Amino acid sequence: MIRIAKQTRLKPADIIVRAADFFGKGGEGLEEKERNPCCISFEGAGGFVAVSVVEEEKHRTVDIEAREFEYQVKRFLERI
Repeated sequence: MIRIAKQTRLKPADIIVRAADFFGKGGEGLEEKERNPCCISFEGAGGFVAVSVVEEEKHRTVDIEAREFEYQVKRFLERI
């Protein structure tokens, strides 16, 4: 299991869309379980990925918790 965070200047909506593209059916093939303006979560293949975005003054913090998808989470954070 992994819990990791990164700061970015991307807008929260952009981060959520990128996460859906990366982890969802067109990417890693996980099933989207929940989507809100601040978070999105996926399940499948015996694991899960939960992405949360916290709006701060000059940037956003992307916080991801995952099981069985540690490598993919790190790749996703490299791209945002």
